[in-house]
Amino acid sequence: MYDLGNQFHIDLEKLKCNNNSIIQGAKYRISILTERLIRLEYNKNGLFNDLATELVIFRNFDKPLFEVKEREGGILEINTKYFKLEYIKEMPFYNKGINPSKNLKVSTTGTDNYWYYGHPEVKNYFGSNNVLSKNANDKVNRGLYSLDGFVSFDDSNTLRINELGTIVSPNPDSIDIYLFVYGKDFGLAISDYFKLTGMPSFIPRYALGNWWCRDQAYSTENVDELLDKFNQIEVPIAVLLLDKDWHKRGTVNKSLTVSGYSFNQDLFPNPKEFIDGLHNKGIRLGLSIDPSEGIYPFENYYSEVQKYLSTNANAIIKFDPLNPRFLDVYFKVLIHPLEVLGVDFFWNDFSNLKNLTTLWVLNHYHSLDMTRNNNRGMILSRNALIAAHRYPVLTSGNLNISWDNFKLIPFFNLSASNIGVCWWSHDICGYSGGIEERELYIRSVQLGVFSPILRFHSSGGKYYKREPWLWNKETYEIVNDFLKLRHKLIPYLYTEAYKYSTTGTMVFQPLYYIIPKVYDDVIYRNEYFFGSGLLVAPITTKKDMIMNRTIHRFYLPEGIWYDFFTGKKFIGNKKYIGFYKDEDYPVFARKGSIIPMSLKSNYNNTANPTDLEIQIFPGNSNTYELYEDDGISLRYKDKIWFKTIIEYVYEPDNYTLTIKIDSNNKRDIVPEYRNYVIRFRNTKDVEKVTCTIDNSNVEFNSYEDGTDYVIEVNNIYTFKNLNITCSGTGIEIDAVRLVNEDIDNILSDLQIQTELKEKISDAIFGHEKLKDKRIALRKLKRQGLDKSFVKLFLNLLEYTDQI
Repeated sequence: MYDLGNQFHIDLEKLKCNNNSIIQGAKYRISILTERLIRLEYNKNGLFNDLATELVIFRNFDKPLFEVKEREGGILEINTKYFKLEYIKEMPFYNKGINPSKNLKVSTTGTDNYWYYGHPEVKNYFGSNNVLSKNANDKVNRGLYSLDGFVSFDDSNTLRINELGTIVSPNPDSIDIYLFVYGKDFGLAISDYFKLTGMPSFIPRYALGNWWCRDQAYSTENVDELLDKFNQIEVPIAVLLLDKDWHKRGTVNKSLTVSGYSFNQDLFPNPKEFIDGLHNKGIRLGLSIDPSEGIYPFENYYSEVQKYLSTNANAIIKFDPLNPRFLDVYFKVLIHPLEVLGVDFFWNDFSNLKNLTTLWVLNHYHSLDMTRNNNRGMILSRNALIAAHRYPVLTSGNLNISWDNFKLIPFFNLSASNIGVCWWSHDICGYSGGIEERELYIRSVQLGVFSPILRFHSSGGKYYKREPWLWNKETYEIVNDFLKLRHKLIPYLYTEAYKYSTTGTMVFQPLYYIIPKVYDDVIYRNEYFFGSGLLVAPITTKKDMIMNRTIHRFYLPEGIWYDFFTGKKFIGNKKYIGFYKDEDYPVFARKGSIIPMSLKSNYNNTANPTDLEIQIFPGNSNTYELYEDDGISLRYKDKIWFKTIIEYVYEPDNYTLTIKIDSNNKRDIVPEYRNYVIRFRNTKDVEKVTCTIDNSNVEFNSYEDGTDYVIEVNNIYTFKNLNITCSGTGIEIDAVRLVNEDIDNILSDLQIQTELKEKISDAIFGHEKLKDKRIALRKLKRQGLDKSFVKLFLNLLEYTDQI
């Protein structure tokens, strides 16, 4: 067997099921992995698989609680807390007669639901596909989440992987099924799934910043010009992604080649110097790689590849990813030299979606190969559909610019949660085609800020406007503010990413997980939790041009919520309607939320910040554990990290904030001294503030900023505990958001005669009954109010009456 290297090796002991959990016959093997997870194997020759597969990398679960019974007629019965399995021993799993569940049936405890081999599982909430389209969820990628309370994954025909990490074909005529029977305990099911298939990858910290890419032939000079422009407007860029023109490209049959591994030195005469320059600016570099065409003779290292593979001189060397020798040469001769130059990760742009097996192989080996130097396995790729949570980041390809495509993105992302996948990215505002619309551009950026990955990627055509400075001043300022906000949120997002990779807690969780009925409601099903403290109700529709606002319905679950931007208070378990200007976006913080943010938002560097802003929302005591590490390596697995425990004790007239340091911290991770801005949201009229370290007073600055109370403490020794209290009578602003205020603001902005505005206000707010409001508005037509405005306000009344 060919040894590709330690980074690809597999511990086969982890692939063996616990012997005490196996019930086996001549043709079948049933393994009870957990109380909710069963492995079902059938092979007429008794050949069963103990190797890793594309899907599975761990089976050695502790023995769960279960009972086994032998019944008359050779019926095997297995019971756990979650299911009852009944199987006629040695019979094929599928009964071809009228009753398909005769030979094998698994019933869900406490329900009438049962599974059998070949069950259609029509109540499954499918995972996201690899193409963003209206049919993206058409039974392509089955998800874990199902109203049946069970789901099966067929692992019969996926590739096997031996102990050296090389590919092995599956056993012929074998059935190998993993069946999750979890009832309503979906959280436990996804925990089992991650243990079986591997925990989600922990993406590098820089990946959470703003990405930039255009499909054009960038050079050292015009990259410098581009980045200088971003620097001038103080918009941070964390990742520069170079499309296919970065490398040498020949001509075959009058078409430019796609595959390539050697820098085009006409564009980048000194690649090492170019990459070092990016790193000095705090920017990481990703390169597009599509190896599908093979290796051309014009490559810098072609002769070395040709020598190792013993191919004909000057012939195109065929791409052969299932050949371990080819893979070995591919990485060592072509990929590793690029990493030596400083390339941070690769974009696996293998876009042949008819060959998902090859796509998976490339994702798998590229990701693992990066770990050989103790780095995280970061790639950008299409979704190969199997265990995609192990191979971040995903891209849905080149999107056509349209509102129709844009509307699909939130639900597409949330569908990925059903299969444990988080790190999706889409071309902000689309790649090509369509019309460049400022509103679509703004809403795309805003959604990108509150999405897993924010990645610009467009055609190189000069009329595709992705650079903020190509738009008018208002658009430019809105987009700049949101792109800066994305980098401010990195401390919060990175902490949530760590929890996802170590505990399986989803960073982006659909609202329909806690309120299933909204799944079938197109108005509310796009809403999602953005980490542990925020909820997003994304805007995907155009605004009303007369009122210059987007009319947007949203639902807030049980509890008290605050508008993240304005601080307005909302009572939960209720439907709302909002009227959003271009610069507004519906993001809500639950009461007691603690949101740590970086204040160095105008720097590209995404490293652990010297300046932290901690936003505290009132209403409930809470604790948040801010996580930090070196951002790129696997050292976190050895607890080389820094955790800051932010403890908020809420009382109506007294807030206490304590910033504690975990005793296991590694001090070289964070700056020795930090500056803190503590922003108590919806707080005013504070009468007393104290700041102490080890009972010694610390100088501070405090002031009111709009509806927030802000306390600044500078040059604080990071490795000691900081205590802050503020108190006063009635310090919490308790104003609940009122829809009448929104309507009054709309009226104030409209180009209508001022005297008529007074009469419109009387018509809307001077009557109790909806019928009387309508009559009063219609009468205003006689006094010169344009019928379009009459219609507008009649519609507003209808909207507010529907919630």
